[in-house]
Amino acid sequence: MQHRTIGELMTRGVVRVRRDTPFKSVAGMLADHDVTALPVVDDLDHPVGVVSEADLLRVVAARPDPHGLPLPSAGRDGTLPADDGTTAGELMTAPAVCARPEWTVVEAARVMDGEGVKRLPVVDEAGTLVGVVSRGDLLRVFLRRDEALRDEITQDVLARTLGFAPADVAVEVHEGRVTLKGRVDTGRLVPVVERLCRGVDGVVSVEADLTCRFDEPPGPGPTG
Repeated sequence: MQHRTIGELMTRGVVRVRRDTPFKSVAGMLADHDVTALPVVDDLDHPVGVVSEADLLRVVAARPDPHGLPLPSAGRDGTLPADDGTTAGELMTAPAVCARPEWTVVEAARVMDGEGVKRLPVVDEAGTLVGVVSRGDLLRVFLRRDEALRDEITQDVLARTLGFAPADVAVEVHEGRVTLKGRVDTGRLVPVVERLCRGVDGVVSVEADLTCRFDEPPGPGPTG
């Protein structure tokens, strides 16, 4: 099976900013490129952080309210942002949590979930920024057509990997939900088939209605 890699799903030609990029320029770049966050890079194009719309809004929220409402309490770092002269380096979330192009969707999703982030800068072996992958990019694998999922399960999983004949197991796919019906040699194969099918990119769930051709061998008798 060929899992889709982050290198295939990521956005290339990423817009980035430097630590000294001022507030107004960051806001303009977010708007011009219709993105919600930008990686912040150093002179070697290594990601050092990420600056987002939420970071900029903290600056706005810290300004005196025209209706005289009190200022909010201190931010997460214990201080209030100064003003719109603040730079990306002062606002960014750091260090940058990065992905690699060879990662699978599962690897990137686990990092996003564990770190509580919506996107990951993608870096090569030298740590240089080569792309950005977002939650939406990861979910694109679930847009694969049911026919494509069925073909991959039938040809790659059942025939090529497990050596099943075409008549052994019938595969139906609807909205990413896979149903398997047929016969396998032993019950020990059932969880293996389910696991491999569930690992196909784009599969939402697997329901296996599989019977066994042969009785399971008896387990070891009592010892002693």
